[in-house]
Amino acid sequence: MTRFKNLQQFINTHLNTQVATLTAITADASFRRYYRLNYANERFIVMDSDPQKVNNTPYILLNTVFTEQGFLLPHIIASDETQGFFILTDLGCTHLADMLDDVNRVTYYQQLITLSAQWAKTPASPYMQAYNKDFITLELDIFKQWLVNDFIDLESTLESNTQLQTMWQASCKLLIEVMLAQPTVTMHRDYHSRNIMNSDGQWAIIDYQDTVRGPLCYDLVSLLRDCYFKLPKYELTTLLEFGYGEFTRQNLVANTSFNEFKYWFDLTGLQRHLKAAGIFCRLYLRDGKAGYLDNILPTLDYIIEVAANYPELKALSDWTKNSIVPKVIEKLAKERK
Repeated sequence: MTRFKNLQQFINTHLNTQVATLTAITADASFRRYYRLNYANERFIVMDSDPQKVNNTPYILLNTVFTEQGFLLPHIIASDETQGFFILTDLGCTHLADMLDDVNRVTYYQQLITLSAQWAKTPASPYMQAYNKDFITLELDIFKQWLVNDFIDLESTLESNTQLQTMWQASCKLLIEVMLAQPTVTMHRDYHSRNIMNSDGQWAIIDYQDTVRGPLCYDLVSLLRDCYFKLPKYELTTLLEFGYGEFTRQNLVANTSFNEFKYWFDLTGLQRHLKAAGIFCRLYLRDGKAGYLDNILPTLDYIIEVAANYPELKALSDWTKNSIVPKVIEKLAKERK
């Protein structure tokens, strides 16, 4: 029996009915697959998460952790953990990404900054990994491996150029130090417009299974320097100031000036965007997902723009602008033929 047939059998068993069709929902960046199911005038989400490819334990256990903290998440109605099948509540179809042209956009972001501060205060759980030096280094290596080496084939240039090697190592060292210097909080790790939903007027969070304990500014960067949407500069400035005030009010940061907070924010963003650019390449090269190719250049633009503001990272900005981006443009042109 095929996996899809097993999935249908699981649904039929738990709903005590024969389900004719499942409507596929656009897959996310993981190995999970999602379907919408209409039954008895109710809607459900069905998740197929093969345990041979995905560890489902954090998804299940953290669901309880965050629900008990009062957050709106998809509720797990039924599950077969052995096969990796789940029936979830349907939170609707409206993501923050669908609301970005709304006149109330800044208000939405302010609400979500407040929500992220509350998320950050969630007590540590055994199911949250430590976002430590090794973890951060591993993510930086994604950029080097999948974008520099595999996507644009600049491995030999980076490896043979001592000056470039020194620049890359010094940049990584600085980013790691700045991230580890921040207060450690509960961090969603993908708190952006496609993982935040508006369900009947309430904000709901999805894809929470990769939550870790890490630097304060990470989720704020994910939200305000979203790889899928660029806020106008004046809005970003206003919202960053709001975030600083909100984190201060909620006792997440103390004895820290706004300038230091912004430094944390900017450098945390550099690490995140280096990783994200590498992941977009990995999704294409390893997983055959071409839908993220358009996000590579905007993500690299963040790196160029932000790193240029700091003398100690100017070389990283220049390398990205003058060496990485032209090669990426060339590669994208070939892949789209």
